[in-house]
Amino acid sequence: MNNDVFKLGGHEFTSRFILGSGKYSLDLIDAAVKHAKAQIITLALRRANSETDNILDYIPEGVTLLPNTSGARTADEAVRIARLAKACGCGDFVKVEIMRDSKYLLPDNTETIKATEILANEGFIVMPYMYPDLNVARDLVNAGASCIMPLAAPIGSNKGLATRDFIKILIDEIDLPIIVDAGIGRPSQACEAMEMGCAAVMANTAIATAGNIPQMAEAFGKAIEAGRTAYLAGLGRVLDTGAAASSPLTGFLAD
Repeated sequence: MNNDVFKLGGHEFTSRFILGSGKYSLDLIDAAVKHAKAQIITLALRRANSETDNILDYIPEGVTLLPNTSGARTADEAVRIARLAKACGCGDFVKVEIMRDSKYLLPDNTETIKATEILANEGFIVMPYMYPDLNVARDLVNAGASCIMPLAAPIGSNKGLATRDFIKILIDEIDLPIIVDAGIGRPSQACEAMEMGCAAVMANTAIATAGNIPQMAEAFGKAIEAGRTAYLAGLGRVLDTGAAASSPLTGFLAD
């Protein structure tokens, strides 16, 4: 599986687990890298600029930083945050995250398209967080996105693949990596997302709130690898009705 890579903006990654931002701790980052083999870690710009706790001090070398535009309510705000992150030395990757809704924290797809186009034209590797909608996904592709990041369920909810059917449509119709972001609560749900054909899974709360963070990180890493392997192998058929013997019965039941 070492040659099974996915590409973002010309960069190759072998790990398909991405650590999301939010409930950060040194233990969480350490577990994500060591046990889930994370190669991409997101961070909010405010954490990189904190005088008391600079999260950059805890992220190992070789891990790709993915600044997000958390807190942005418009495309202009998101663009400004992305530019500041790049000026702070966070690189060319950016996760566009725009939310005007403070109750449900749902992404504003219209503003996300606008920000994606501006930042892609400036040379950013744009990873837009969006509510799964095929037409929006197509607009993001045309705007220059490097992948599509649909939510599985509301941020931090751990409810799992609530938007499963819509994510599957994106997988089938969009010729970019589909990375499930937000709402995944269990390793089994991450595995299912990978079995569907997702390129990667982003998680944070499910691991950060677990009783044993290193064990849960390891469980997520293994589940994602298992789901990817199953997808590559080709899942077995599903019968709508009836049953089929898994072993030949010819002669076995003969009188």
